[in-house]
Amino acid sequence: MFRRNSIALAVLALSAAPAYSATPTNATDLNQIRQEIDALRQGYEARIRELEARLQKVQGTAEQASQSAQASAEKVAAAAATPATPASANAFNPEISLILSGTYANLSRDPASWQMSNFVPSGDETGPGKKGFSLGETELGLRANIDPYFYGQATLALSADNEVGVEEAFVQTRALPAGTQLKAGRFFSGIGYLNGQHAHTWDFVDAPLAYQAFLGGQYGQDGLQFRWLAPSSTYIEFGGELGAGENFPGAERKQNGAGSTSLFAKLGGDVGDSHSWQLGAGWLRAAPRERSYDSSDLTGTEVSNSFSGRSQLWVLDGVWKWAPAGNAERMNLKLQGEYFRRRETGELAYDTANQNLSDAYRSAQSGWYAQSVFQFMPRWRVGLRYDQLDSGTVDYASNNAFLANSDYKPKRTSTMLDWSPTEFSRIRLQYALDKSREGVKDDQFFLQYQMSLGAHGAHSY
Repeated sequence: MFRRNSIALAVLALSAAPAYSATPTNATDLNQIRQEIDALRQGYEARIRELEARLQKVQGTAEQASQSAQASAEKVAAAAATPATPASANAFNPEISLILSGTYANLSRDPASWQMSNFVPSGDETGPGKKGFSLGETELGLRANIDPYFYGQATLALSADNEVGVEEAFVQTRALPAGTQLKAGRFFSGIGYLNGQHAHTWDFVDAPLAYQAFLGGQYGQDGLQFRWLAPSSTYIEFGGELGAGENFPGAERKQNGAGSTSLFAKLGGDVGDSHSWQLGAGWLRAAPRERSYDSSDLTGTEVSNSFSGRSQLWVLDGVWKWAPAGNAERMNLKLQGEYFRRRETGELAYDTANQNLSDAYRSAQSGWYAQSVFQFMPRWRVGLRYDQLDSGTVDYASNNAFLANSDYKPKRTSTMLDWSPTEFSRIRLQYALDKSREGVKDDQFFLQYQMSLGAHGAHSY
């Protein structure tokens, strides 16, 4: 507007100037001057309108650019707050791991006759295995976050007999509040310290005698598990499980409802920079029906028996670890031990194939192990383990006339030396003096390799 007024004033000045500078000679000259002034005025006004139109156009373009920039910034902010979308379907592939294991065993006794005297045989997962070379258990694991709410994992086990089994296959929650977590499917029970760990993470070739006697080597559940982690600087966790109860000490069931119940609690913490510890307690209740097993009677005859009733197991465990200033790479020490006590009451059928004599049965038995593993230099460890079982009291009622129970306590002492070139490979040499069978000593030598391929999660404490 300021520019337009200035131009108008200039035009007026021009129009007035001739009146004072010269006097027109005739009316024709005066009209001509006026026409020129009008033409000049019209030209300037047209130019002003053109400039104003261009100004409005530029202002509109600037506003659009500002709005577009603001919208782009809002989109960027929204994208930053939203989880990234995978670029391809491959992003949904689960992590895959493969554990390869093999063993050479030199045994002084026939492993087919191996048993724990005075203890009910508990399945095929017990004993030292066969002589000579054998393929150990190969594990194929798949795991991934399903979505923001669930995580899934499956572990398939290929035995040396070319049988494929499902060790674990479960889903668990990721987003429950207040430190709670649910797991559903097949999984290793949370009772005890060693039970929830896969065999390739064990410090010795085989499971302790107590695990073989009371849990059939390792106890797995088909069911539900609940865990709660307390909001505390000290590690405090409680858990419980409802399961089908078809694994030893349970038996195959054809009933609705849960066949086993378990509860467990864990407590742990640090002492300074170099020490850490964990204590645990667990309880397992199973209700086996016609849990069958083979044994020898007082005459030395092989007979088949079966038990139906209630089995209760209590477990106490403790672990203490030391590493200088918390750095376990060069040197560390681990002390570990567990105590088991089992009580069973119900009815036992003696010689089910022939006499089939049934009467009351009651037993109270226990067992424990203690072990120490010392890494004395990078990659090298040495370990010592002692196992012992207590046959306790076993009452067969009227079947005491056919079945005996002595006071013999099965025991075993094991030593091992292993070398781990990397975190993915390990070679182990182990010797065990096994006295599980009354009156029999078995010298057992093992050479084992374990190799880990692919992605593998961190191991538990």
